[in-house]
Amino acid sequence: MRNRSLCATIIGLGALISAPVLLAQSEAGKNLPVGPLPGLTGIWQRLNERGENYAFTKDPIPMQPWAAEAYDYNKGPGPERYGRPELDPVRNCYPPGLSRMYYIPYPIEIIQLPGRVLMLFEWDHWVRQIWTDGRGHNEGFGPTWMGDSIGHWDGGTLVVDTVNLNSKAWLTEAGHVHTDALHITERMKRLNHESLEIRLTFDDPRTYTRPWEGTKRFELLPGISVMEDVVCEDKLLRE
Repeated sequence: MRNRSLCATIIGLGALISAPVLLAQSEAGKNLPVGPLPGLTGIWQRLNERGENYAFTKDPIPMQPWAAEAYDYNKGPGPERYGRPELDPVRNCYPPGLSRMYYIPYPIEIIQLPGRVLMLFEWDHWVRQIWTDGRGHNEGFGPTWMGDSIGHWDGGTLVVDTVNLNSKAWLTEAGHVHTDALHITERMKRLNHESLEIRLTFDDPRTYTRPWEGTKRFELLPGISVMEDVVCEDKLLRE
């Protein structure tokens, strides 16, 4: 059951959209540029686009034979947009994973800080850290649901590189699978004040015959806060 009680309010984040922020020396010991941060800060929600695709792209996804077989099994006979509920990790109380999280219709807050960008997901209080202080990937970082993310700024676009993702999540609502060899590159940019675009490139040679791309767009939600949400709360209370 979704709990909309206010968990916390972070004050003054809206000013980060346009205000200059001076960056100190990073934890990695590298000097970062001094100046205004590109404006991604805000609270965003998936844009329900007309004719919305179910897999980030309307183009055919280049699956290896085993992946196509797994997808057909996961999708089952139901609508193409959704996989079979009994097989869907999300509907069985597992985390969505990185890309599937973008299909959850709950708010996402982006907070820009010196040396990192935080993404606060209302869905089950998930927090994602994207390090922008010049560090490389953590070689000792084991496979996780959200992976290990590092990024850099290309003008007003945040380019994010994520590896070390486990293979337990679906990439999409329809049941597209992946292995722990998955490498996701995201380009996040503000199209205008009210719109955010995230373009993703999926590269997993064990699962797909070539890298493929998809896009998700989000709309700004002014005047709200990310709230408390406990996934599977009803199930937990019954046990």
